[in-house]
Amino acid sequence: MPLQKTSDYLEYSLWRGVQGVACQVSGVLATQALLFAVGLGKGAIPTAAAINWVLKDGIGYLSKILLSDFGRHFDVNPKGWRLFADLLENTAFGLEMCTPAFPHLFVPIGAFAGASRSAASLIQASTRSCFFAGFAAQRNFAEVIAKGEVQGMASRFIGIGLGIGLGNCIGSSTPLVLASFCVVTWIHMYSNLKSYQSIQIRTLNPYRASLVFSEYLLSGQAPPVKEVNAEEPLFPAVPILNAYFATKAQPIVLSSEAKAAAVEIESRLQLGSKLSEIIKNKEEVLALFSLYKMKATFCPSIWENSVVLKENCSQQDMLKALFQVNYLYWLEKNAGIEGRGSLYDCKPGGRLQLSLDYAEREFDHARNDGESVSWITDGLIARPLPNRIRLGNTE
Repeated sequence: MPLQKTSDYLEYSLWRGVQGVACQVSGVLATQALLFAVGLGKGAIPTAAAINWVLKDGIGYLSKILLSDFGRHFDVNPKGWRLFADLLENTAFGLEMCTPAFPHLFVPIGAFAGASRSAASLIQASTRSCFFAGFAAQRNFAEVIAKGEVQGMASRFIGIGLGIGLGNCIGSSTPLVLASFCVVTWIHMYSNLKSYQSIQIRTLNPYRASLVFSEYLLSGQAPPVKEVNAEEPLFPAVPILNAYFATKAQPIVLSSEAKAAAVEIESRLQLGSKLSEIIKNKEEVLALFSLYKMKATFCPSIWENSVVLKENCSQQDMLKALFQVNYLYWLEKNAGIEGRGSLYDCKPGGRLQLSLDYAEREFDHARNDGESVSWITDGLIARPLPNRIRLGNTE
């Protein structure tokens, strides 16, 4: 164990140890099934090795290259992507275990399974760094990573031993292999789910930031890291899965109004919107540029969840813009102040002018309050659209 670590590290490590053992058992069973599919004991082992190399390395490399463009998605929602990678890995194992029943489809099944496993390994490696960075309580990143690798190796060693023993017991019986695989996969996925639910991510993505800001606007205090992480959905785009995987003990610190605001704002938020697609009137454009002339972002009133970014915009600027978006939502829901068009709302007393003044006054207070309960508030972790504007242009 690292000498300096956060409170959630131990629970995460214990569940990761269990899933590591289960994963290696599945891997041994899958490898055995592949060898039986190509004719183990009939002089086909060299052929199987050659085919396995091509499938795993050649097609696997291609899947990693294609998936690398999604890297920013992994930063924004690492828990959900990691659970998806584990499911993808188990799917690959399951396909490989079916090859003895379909030896004539060995190559296509093996190719798809190899690509799936390579894609899973890329996602797992990418998201692992997000988790380990959060565990480093005293910036001891190298120690946390080293200890994590040692723990992983220990669980893999145990898993390989159990897998070999189980493989010897069930032999080449496909039904027994699949039955064993189902049990081991359930253990693997459940352990993964519990390990990810134990992680307390301290950086702010659009959902966590919206929940923190909404609660701050309602109660005057930033909510703790643990409560926000317990509320965050693993799969924001698939609500039915979020209900299934939700934490049983719901946090009582967070208000239902803040939760509803975070869900709505995160689902509608567009960072990097095109100004030309939102505002058509020249007078409104000039009013917006006049109000936001010294700012790196601005929020057109009629599309308050669309944030236009200037070319020098930073992650800190995007976090501040999201704070203003949350206040615009609060004005509408709690003060009954609705938008009347950008031209009017940019004037003194208008929604945009009120929200911008409030953001200028209160954003640093909200940041400091968040930092006091262990949030990292140096910027927003998001995947904005590539559109940027320069002063003097309209898009």
